[in-house]
Amino acid sequence: MGLIQFFKDVFKDMKESTKAQHEVDKANFEATKAESKAQWEEAKMSPKARQEKMQRDREKQIAQADERKAAAEERIKKTKGEN
Repeated sequence: MGLIQFFKDVFKDMKESTKAQHEVDKANFEATKAESKAQWEEAKMSPKARQEKMQRDREKQIAQADERKAAAEERIKKTKGEN
């Protein structure tokens, strides 16, 4: 492999990497834009609707915490040899 071919391969790899990173950046930008719009829409909610959303979020967090606790307790039982 000659020096010229080496540089052609290097620049080709750089070009492909740049294209792939551009796709990642574009996807991240679109996600950030959507999140920003969601936050704006949530900010415009009525106080009652905001409270209801916050309550749903709290209930979801409690359910997730309960699942994590149950999984941890199961791991403890397995570690101690209890079935």
